[in-house]
Amino acid sequence: MTLDQIAYNILNLLRGGRSSIDEHISLDQIKFNVKHYRAMFIRRDFARNGIVTRHLEQDLGCLKLVRVDASKCCSLPVGCPIYRTELELPRTVRFNFREAITYTGDITGLGRIPLIESQEVAYLPYDKHTKNRPKAYMIEDYMYVYNPNAMEFINVRGVFEDPEALSDFDCGAACYDESQDFPLPADMINSITTGLLGGELRILSGTFSDTENDRQQDKQLTNSQPQE
Repeated sequence: MTLDQIAYNILNLLRGGRSSIDEHISLDQIKFNVKHYRAMFIRRDFARNGIVTRHLEQDLGCLKLVRVDASKCCSLPVGCPIYRTELELPRTVRFNFREAITYTGDITGLGRIPLIESQEVAYLPYDKHTKNRPKAYMIEDYMYVYNPNAMEFINVRGVFEDPEALSDFDCGAACYDESQDFPLPADMINSITTGLLGGELRILSGTFSDTENDRQQDKQLTNSQPQE
């Protein structure tokens, strides 16, 4: 199902024949909540099983590496070149204090580059066994590659908080568009639908229904008052 289809289905179930609901709860609100619940359910599922299913994974395509100065102060270069992705990566779902990156490597999808913590980089030159091999690490939302060995592009796959954020990435076409299936297995779609209908959206629709009922009662009282 696409995100639009999921949101429309939830809205139709929420309406329950009451046409006034759609005046107050928009599809954008429902989509936002679907994404929030998706990230929450994925974190819980990974904490229990330690497995990421392919239905959740998204591909960022070929990401260009650019040479930049290692200094964090743009006006104070230190003369130490390093390599990072030209584009910031979308935020990933949080997996037990680590990035939800499932693959970092060459553009064949077969040559994996180990993803390490940024604080480990300082020790890499002293590791005589692996110091010449590429390593990847994240700083803020950029992917950095230590010792890329003439590699100009890398491929990154992962589980991202907002799947729609991939619409800005090029995979020959957009890496994600609204006509594609939303990256969710069917059982999780059902859990999210149940959670929203029994939670935030039920409370929100009830609040609006109460407000509408009060408005109608006030109108009836006004109309029933004798005219002078």
